[in-house]
Amino acid sequence: MTGSYTATVVGGSGFAGGELCAILADHPDVTLTAVTSRSYENRSLGTVHPNLRDVDLRFTDPTELPSTDLLFAVTPHGVTMERIDTFREAADTVVDLSADFRLPDADAYDEWYDGHDAPALLDEAVYGLPELGREELPGAELIAAGGCNATAVLLGLQPLVEAGHLAADDRVVVDVKVGSSEGGAGGSRAGSHPERSGVVRPYAPTGHRHQAEIEAYLGVQTAFTAHAVDTTRGAAATCHAFVDPVSKRDLWDAYRETYEEEPFVDLVAGGSGVYRYPEPKSVAGTNRVEIGFEVDADAGRVVVFSAIDNLQKGSAGQAVHAANVALGLDETAGLDSRGLHPVGAP
Repeated sequence: MTGSYTATVVGGSGFAGGELCAILADHPDVTLTAVTSRSYENRSLGTVHPNLRDVDLRFTDPTELPSTDLLFAVTPHGVTMERIDTFREAADTVVDLSADFRLPDADAYDEWYDGHDAPALLDEAVYGLPELGREELPGAELIAAGGCNATAVLLGLQPLVEAGHLAADDRVVVDVKVGSSEGGAGGSRAGSHPERSGVVRPYAPTGHRHQAEIEAYLGVQTAFTAHAVDTTRGAAATCHAFVDPVSKRDLWDAYRETYEEEPFVDLVAGGSGVYRYPEPKSVAGTNRVEIGFEVDADAGRVVVFSAIDNLQKGSAGQAVHAANVALGLDETAGLDSRGLHPVGAP
């Protein structure tokens, strides 16, 4: 498919890189022209990603970047900030899928990471979650796609903040359960099938770096814990917000007010049937997020559930959505997958 814009994917051999290539290969307005990989240089995309066997491209040397309209960086933390000048010389718009430009200031990187190599660009970088900052994206030249866990939590809680139900001094406890693909294609013993199969394992009881992202854009301090579970795709967030009394109708009003016009947000809060609340299985393979909520008046809390596909809404799909907005394209271009039902472990 040939589109009006060209795109290069730097780091296309991993799971998020493959997801991004699959989206771009069918994008009506973008032509995927180059995909880089140090490990698989000169080999076809289908060698690594079997769903891309019909894409006539081979992995290229990441040090030899062609001129392009869009460059998507799907690289480990630290690579984009190190190579940002090279990336910007090659492309009009850079979309980074790592954590390199997500946080708003250098102090946050000093606290949560190991500092920052290009702090002067942090003010220019635009957070790439359109539902939270769409007005800043048009014309943006440096976009930082949000982290998958942070994306699920931010989308779940933002309407409470906008409606005034959740304030900076309220208490929020968050638990996120994620599939194995969040760990990337490199893998570790903990992520191998014999060790991962059947688990519900706390892997970040405290101190997860996505907590910094959540607090920066939500404006509310959170207590965050992450569990690894036995699925391939998906992130499911359960958020306990201890707030002043609020009714279920108040919540419906707040969430509809925030998301009524959003093309990728579905509100799933009770009702009948098997899928009464959000779960990753329902959105596997899509750029959608499901959000639900309940009121626990006795405990003085609102329970918010959100579910995404971590490789789509939590990574590649979000990056393409942000690029669509930045370029003035149809927001849903290339992102119209309905997913599959039924599916096994997604």
